[in-house]
Amino acid sequence: MNAINRGLENVKPAKGVEMVEDWEAALAEVDAPGAKGIVRDLGALRKQLEKDPPDGERVQALLHRLGAATVKIAARSDKSEEKVKALGEALTESGAESPDEEEDVEASANPRRSGKKA
Repeated sequence: MNAINRGLENVKPAKGVEMVEDWEAALAEVDAPGAKGIVRDLGALRKQLEKDPPDGERVQALLHRLGAATVKIAARSDKSEEKVKALGEALTESGAESPDEEEDVEASANPRRSGKKA
């Protein structure tokens, strides 16, 4: 949320990759409807942020989709529901909807930090 509040456009891609890897690790063991889709999209986002330069439109589409999925899963977050929902809403607002988004199978098959802390 801090990065979103400061403006995602100010986050360097390498720092964004670290944040995505942390999210991937946090969700690696989550067995809730929608979690696997979020992990898949995080992998695609990480892959974009590792490119030089990242595809801005693809990043915005992924942020939007991640936001929508995060809002949907928030109700399953027990004590953190409001924080998770706020994160999802902020991600959705940071991105831009792209109805032609394709799944990045390669990125989702190779998540980073899958449950392991560096």
